[in-house]
Amino acid sequence: MHIREKLTQNEAAGQPGISFEFFPPKTAQGVQNLYDRMDRMHGLGPSFVDVTWGAGGRLSDLTCEMVGVAQSVYGLETCMHLTCTDMPQEKVDQALQAAYKAGCTNILALRGDPPREKENWEATEGGFRYAKDLVKYIREKYGNHFDIGVGGYPEGADDNADVDQLIDHLKEKVDAGSSFVITQMFYDADNFIEWVKKCRAKGIDIPIIPGIMPIQTYASFIRRSNWTKTRVPSDWMESLEPVKNDDAAVRDIGKHLIAEMCRKLMASGINHLHFYTMNLAQATRLVLEELGLAPSEESPIQRALPWRPSLGLNRRDEDVRPVFWRNRNSSYVARTQTWDEYPNGRWTDSRSPAFGELDAYGVGLKGTNEQNIKLWGQPKSFKDLSDILIRFLEGKLDRLPWSDSPITAEANAIKDKLLALNSRGFLTINSQPAVDGVKSSHPIFGWGPKNGFVYQKAYLELMVPSYLIDELIARIEKNEDLTYHAISKTGELRTNTIDTPNALTWGIFAGREIIQPTIVETISFLAWKDEAYQLGEDWAKCHEAGSSSRKLIQHVMDDWYLVNIVDNDFHRNDAVFDLFDNLEIKDLNVEVPGKSETNGTPATNGTAQQNGAPKN
Repeated sequence: MHIREKLTQNEAAGQPGISFEFFPPKTAQGVQNLYDRMDRMHGLGPSFVDVTWGAGGRLSDLTCEMVGVAQSVYGLETCMHLTCTDMPQEKVDQALQAAYKAGCTNILALRGDPPREKENWEATEGGFRYAKDLVKYIREKYGNHFDIGVGGYPEGADDNADVDQLIDHLKEKVDAGSSFVITQMFYDADNFIEWVKKCRAKGIDIPIIPGIMPIQTYASFIRRSNWTKTRVPSDWMESLEPVKNDDAAVRDIGKHLIAEMCRKLMASGINHLHFYTMNLAQATRLVLEELGLAPSEESPIQRALPWRPSLGLNRRDEDVRPVFWRNRNSSYVARTQTWDEYPNGRWTDSRSPAFGELDAYGVGLKGTNEQNIKLWGQPKSFKDLSDILIRFLEGKLDRLPWSDSPITAEANAIKDKLLALNSRGFLTINSQPAVDGVKSSHPIFGWGPKNGFVYQKAYLELMVPSYLIDELIARIEKNEDLTYHAISKTGELRTNTIDTPNALTWGIFAGREIIQPTIVETISFLAWKDEAYQLGEDWAKCHEAGSSSRKLIQHVMDDWYLVNIVDNDFHRNDAVFDLFDNLEIKDLNVEVPGKSETNGTPATNGTAQQNGAPKN
């Protein structure tokens, strides 16, 4: 969606909008950390994010990658910066095409700063001299596909201190086809308000978005203010100077100063705030909380669907997904990004069942070996493994090999049952409680348009030792309301379902067809099985070859079954857990030798032999 449309929607709803700027980090680990931060900051409800473009497009490939990931994986409406600096027309065309393919429909067109090795800005041969030339070119080539923003300078630019002349230049950029303005950072609200009045008097009637720089530390505040020649009100300095060596105090005072400035802006008619995050979250979040603009548990952001929708090209209408990737959104997007069509309304056989390869972006295990060992320790027994799951369920771990995100409040309805099951050695990796018609505005289970009702069936996905699988399946098949899939690493599938999708979550809304956004389906489960076992094996390989931890985890991957169970009676939660009464995993505290490193044969530990485990 175009930024201007989002601004119009927010204004019509009487809601202030917010947006965030990010820049491409210089290291691979920095990029991954930023993606994690962007994912978390999605929860603050930005209307859009923008991604900067380095001088000369030095990080242009990474900028284009970040735009694609933000749009497709994290479902963030994205604006891509594009500058004239050292950018021949061919390179501009490549950048615009990359944005187009990513589903990005917003560009911030800037002249840009000169590269560090050049003192003065100069146009590249065959390139663009001014931002207005770039705006005109984009508009001529792509029509109205892109919403095009430009920069505004309330306090002058580096190479031009004449504010009135810069307003004339801004009017030229508007006349060339730009549709919104984002300003350089400032701290003088009164000066900004007067500048906006001058812009309006010149006939600049498009939305003007103020650029807000939160205060992280005193040193960074002074450095950026001096670098950008930003005016700082004297009373701000009087407040910050006495505590300049106390970062916590600076952030606390800073949030009040920035929030008060924002209140003054909004009182003058400004309805959107754009935050220069510097790739950090805390200072921005503190300001939003001070302004009352951060979502709370009592008033969360209304979700369009139970899962994070993608905004990638051609998949904005996608509204059905298999439940298996509930906690691995980036993996699902990566493995389906080349599909010819995306399910809308129903998951049917007419769309491609071909999930992508396991080596795509976002599919593998997150984190380095060292990070994962620090996070999950070095388990030596089944009990150690179950303790890891218990810590996750208790909110003491923020991820698992099979879940990229922390446990959510939805699990509270069945948390005691999950804890009990894991304490007995079973490893639960996905679940949801039954919901019988709660309002779509419910703070935990709600999604979709207001004044609707949502439902969901109890679902449990876990790993079960092979010596217990026959007994578990016999119990499931005694209850005609339960359906299941059980599969080994080698692909031995057992199920009582017919090969059609089973709706797991659905919503009923006035004047609309029933929406069923989450399903269980056999072909999808077969694709998920490969990923689930691969994640477990990646976890095992975090540990040294021959170590007890590696043998233990590898044994579970080699011997245990991946099982999912659906209770089709959506009025209850107990049935899927009652299946495990008196079903015991033996020798929880005994170390498991696992699979032989030399001949690849299964382990013959006492537990497996005493209980008739099959030899795979």
